[in-house]
Amino acid sequence: MTKNVRRALGRPGSVDLRPYRKLLGPIEARESEVRDFSDTEITEAATRLAEAELPYERDDLVEFLALAREAARRTVDERPYDVQLLGVMALLDGHVAQMATGEGKTLAGAIAAAGFSLRGKRVHVLGVNDYLARRDAEWMRPLYELLGLAVGWIGQESTPEERRGAYAGDVTYASVNELGFDVLRDRMRLDPEELVLPAPEVALIDEADSVLVDEARVPLVLAGAAEATEANHEVAQIVAGMRARTHYEVDDEGRNVQLTDEGLTFAEEHLGEIDLYDEENSELLTQVNLALHARVLLRRDVDYVVRDGAVKLIDESRGRIALLQRWPDGLQAAVEVKEKLETSDTGVVLDSITVQALMLRYPTLSGMTGTAIAVGDQLREFYDLEVADIPRNAEVIRVDYPTRLYATREEKEDALVEEVAEIHATGRPILIGTQDVAESERIATRLRRENLDCVVLNAKNDANEASIIAEAGTYERITVSTQMAGRGTDIRLGGSDMSDRERVADVGGLYVMGFGRYPSSRLDDQLRGRAGRQGDPGSTRFYVSVDDDLITANLPELSNAELEVSAEGEVTDAAWRESVDRAQRIAEGQLLDLHRNTWRYSQLIDVQRATVLEQRGHVLNDGLGARHLAADCPKRYEQLVEEVGTEEVERAARHITLYHLDRGWTDHLAFLEELREGIHLRVLGRRDPLDEFNADAVPVFKGFLDGARTRAAETFEEVPVVDGSIDAESVGVKRPSSTWTYMVHDRPFGSEMDRLVGRARTRLRGGS
Repeated sequence: MTKNVRRALGRPGSVDLRPYRKLLGPIEARESEVRDFSDTEITEAATRLAEAELPYERDDLVEFLALAREAARRTVDERPYDVQLLGVMALLDGHVAQMATGEGKTLAGAIAAAGFSLRGKRVHVLGVNDYLARRDAEWMRPLYELLGLAVGWIGQESTPEERRGAYAGDVTYASVNELGFDVLRDRMRLDPEELVLPAPEVALIDEADSVLVDEARVPLVLAGAAEATEANHEVAQIVAGMRARTHYEVDDEGRNVQLTDEGLTFAEEHLGEIDLYDEENSELLTQVNLALHARVLLRRDVDYVVRDGAVKLIDESRGRIALLQRWPDGLQAAVEVKEKLETSDTGVVLDSITVQALMLRYPTLSGMTGTAIAVGDQLREFYDLEVADIPRNAEVIRVDYPTRLYATREEKEDALVEEVAEIHATGRPILIGTQDVAESERIATRLRRENLDCVVLNAKNDANEASIIAEAGTYERITVSTQMAGRGTDIRLGGSDMSDRERVADVGGLYVMGFGRYPSSRLDDQLRGRAGRQGDPGSTRFYVSVDDDLITANLPELSNAELEVSAEGEVTDAAWRESVDRAQRIAEGQLLDLHRNTWRYSQLIDVQRATVLEQRGHVLNDGLGARHLAADCPKRYEQLVEEVGTEEVERAARHITLYHLDRGWTDHLAFLEELREGIHLRVLGRRDPLDEFNADAVPVFKGFLDGARTRAAETFEEVPVVDGSIDAESVGVKRPSSTWTYMVHDRPFGSEMDRLVGRARTRLRGGS
């Protein structure tokens, strides 16, 4: 089928489903014939379909979906609903299918992946975490195998050999982050046989709005060990003695913290009467900024946990531990000093990629989620994707109660606990969604003090996520969860085996309670969607307070307003209640600005990176490095060939050339980062920062490839032969001893603007 889009006026869900619906009758008719096939005949029929080419013509699509429907019934005991087949057709057409929670996205995605694969396309099914990648691959494996296809999966702990094997299959399940880090690691390989990833062809994205929108602004970074971190414990102690609003101030968004004049004086006096804004103290100023950021903005059990004697980052978009990930440029060490732990190595950025750039590598992109229409305009703007609004299989009878608003978090918590007690007395299962780990544990402690036993799901016990959330529909069960809420695992009334379904349904089904609204209405909707699956009864309610971060960060001018409250303490002022929605819209707008800004700045970098990667590919696979060095250093090249042989020289030429390409790119990235940090000073001259960034970045990149080639030739001339082989390390061609990955959110370090303001302060205080 071809792209089938009808632009509905003002409506992002613009894919016309009528052509898909017309195929449902023929599919069912063909299915009745396929039901008599043996398993071998189904496999053979699927193999014959693989001989054609994309896109699917009508008859081929009918044949495939009839085969897939019967194969699913036999292998996973699920016959896809008509609406699931509509979703499959939308995915095969390269759209984002909006399918509500509990409507069978996993099976629809597997059938679509099989459809792409049978047409000769290697498919990567990408999701938000490793657990779902493994679960879905193993769950759907019998379906794939009956259709003659091989499936694999990768996770954070997969070895290079396991990754290579998984990617070699027809369909590979992985988290987006793991795929991105594999891309970055492949960009640093020295030998072709070390490569892990094949060329990108089709990406099918689960939780597409989360991946393509929420995480698109977050760069994935590969860093290499450079040196042991000199952690400044003295600075950490000084910062620990500082007081909020006296020595430092936090911005309205809670993203940055800076010293006040009094705080600057406090630090300088304790460091020995120095001027922190002197050039010679720039490193010390950075350490103060890092320690302050770690102390004030990074919160234990919110941004990280301490496990097994080490700081473990929490992935803020999913509430899970982010294995093998760290903060950059000394911030990790600052947090470790704060927690009185042994500090780890610092490092340099070797390369980075945004999730958006990662996804746009794929010629074919499609996805599915329960909340796509709300970001339909962004999906169209950034990815040229349209949304297909797939109807539900069963009518929604869930009741979404109005949000309750209170003056303080304490009052909000009291009201929530009171209602939990009332609902729990009826036997209804309750799921409470919280904003972070600390909040989930505080609520759980409070509930237990009231003799309300509960189960907690957060980053501290994420290994048990699926089993915890699968039982959240059990009679009398109370589950407290961070926002991940067991994505991808159905909450069935009566528990995972549904043995007590009728009793739970009779008391009203699952009751979902949100302890605060999220920065995005889509996250609210995702939490609501945990109740009322497939026509089940259920209800939801959110509790908000005037001092919630969502309101204080986005509408700080309202925080001291007069409040009208009921006898129960609930805020009744209609204007205030509307302000909750307004604060959320402001937060969504800020997130969109971040996404758009990241995209604008990364465009030029992506073009330059593509140039370097193309050259790197020729060096890695086509022997370009050896040809260049043979031309640039002919005498030395011939001499080395005589001493160690052509194969050894070609290998050394490749490694030396790749080293200088990679080292040059690392230095160029550092330059671009410094340029971007300081570029906003140009606003003072009424110049556009992006134009200024591009104007400076383009000429610096000219001659990049020639410069790397020249440096490679200089190294090659000096490289010695030791024990019958070329010793490149002795002339500085040395790779990092280790690498790690991290995700960049905000840079807390002293920027050029900080230094400008600091020098101005120094002059005002009578300094030089």
